[in-house]
Amino acid sequence: MDVIYSLIPGMMFFGLIFFVVLIWAVKKGQYEDMEGSANRILLDDDDDMVHQPEGKQDSEPDKSS
Repeated sequence: MDVIYSLIPGMMFFGLIFFVVLIWAVKKGQYEDMEGSANRILLDDDDDMVHQPEGKQDSEPDKSS
């Protein structure tokens, strides 16, 4: 029973910390666009494909053979 007297204030402290972190995250905009990242993977953008920089061309022959 003595353990409860130390656990209750400890859990209230951790609850207050988590509440402050939640308020901070909401104010920073962490929950503004919940579905944007999930839908972005479904978009087919050919222009965004990885390409080589202009200085590097794939004209060198393959030296592995």
